[in-house]
Amino acid sequence: MKVPLNIDWQQILLHLLNFTILFAALYFFLYKPVKDFMEKREAGYKKQHDDAEQALADAEKTKAEYEEKIAGAEEEIAAMKTEAGTKNAEERARVIEQAKAEAVTIVEAAKKRGELEHDKIIAEAQREIADIVTTATEKIVLSADVSKSYDEFLKSAEGNAKNE
Repeated sequence: MKVPLNIDWQQILLHLLNFTILFAALYFFLYKPVKDFMEKREAGYKKQHDDAEQALADAEKTKAEYEEKIAGAEEEIAAMKTEAGTKNAEERARVIEQAKAEAVTIVEAAKKRGELEHDKIIAEAQREIADIVTTATEKIVLSADVSKSYDEFLKSAEGNAKNE
């Protein structure tokens, strides 16, 4: 029996079966693990972000407590000033400055902690991205046809030599 246009249906079906098997293998061995990895990494970053926000909220709460302490210290100092006069005025200034310095120190420490967490997260993300890019590049290079790459390199080198 003569087939129109010399189409061999058996070969087409075999190629379709091979493609389906290849697609399924790639899906299970590459797509799913990468997708799971990305979801886990995203969840980890969300957790780190939430932890950093919690630390910042704690720092703000501590700052508010110290500001309340400063306000309470100012009232106490005002009462002492009326009782003791000039001697208590000097003491009041010392206590206010100390409380403000403590508040500034605590706020700065909290900001530094937040910045360090942020930098750590960024550095870790950059390391992971570099690892992924390196792995992908290695796979591409290892899967590339070596003789074809060598020929392209020679053509490029000859072109550069002619241009010089």
